[in-house]
Amino acid sequence: MPPPRPAESRSDAELVRVNRGFYESLWAAAKLIGPERFNTWPLLRGLAAAAPRRLEVAPGLRPRLPLDGTCFVDLSHAALRRLHASGARAVHGMIGALPCADASFDLICALDILEHVADDDSALAELARVARPGAHVLLSVPLHPEAWTAFDDFVGHCRRYEPARIVAKLALHGFTIEHSAVYGMQPKSSRLLDLGQWYLIHRRERAMWWYNRVFMPLSLCFQKPLQWHEGLDHAQDVDEVLLRCRYRPAAQPSH
Repeated sequence: MPPPRPAESRSDAELVRVNRGFYESLWAAAKLIGPERFNTWPLLRGLAAAAPRRLEVAPGLRPRLPLDGTCFVDLSHAALRRLHASGARAVHGMIGALPCADASFDLICALDILEHVADDDSALAELARVARPGAHVLLSVPLHPEAWTAFDDFVGHCRRYEPARIVAKLALHGFTIEHSAVYGMQPKSSRLLDLGQWYLIHRRERAMWWYNRVFMPLSLCFQKPLQWHEGLDHAQDVDEVLLRCRYRPAAQPSH
């Protein structure tokens, strides 16, 4: 098992290339799946209804917030075209330089993003910039560097987080974790993972067809219900977590 590659070892340009190469192919052959189809919907529906100004960063074609009334920012032109065709407001951009005004949003969703960027502090600073004080911010991250696999590297991950590290890093930017939920699990079969990766490398078009037409629909049918837990104390054996944070900026010093 290769060790995790530190963020400093991968430039933003390299990460953009890796992520664009993987996800642009994925979204070019995929259909948009509405947020109500995902097991995140029961947890996010009430938050979305109570937030008049919403942002979702890099949803691809798997948005978790309502299409109506949410601003979507994504790097993939294929995803943006399909979001536009569904009536969504979607603009091109990256988490490190969001095309949004300061203090614009009451609810921000950025799932499976932080592990993909070299400078996660800059990404969190951008989320803090566009969040209103008191805003809810939803993030998901993979945990435990020792759980690293070749697939993490293949899909463009920079890192996995130790639970204490992500708590401290979020706090530095004004985010407090209020609740978390077990969000994803590493496949138990390394052989199956290796087979899937081989097909993605050597038979990309065929692998994407099977994923979009067979495996993704099946996975939607077998999703497990998610449940909020207070804080992040339950994450010792968890592969990935969904975090519900509250943004409370530090008070500015008076002059």
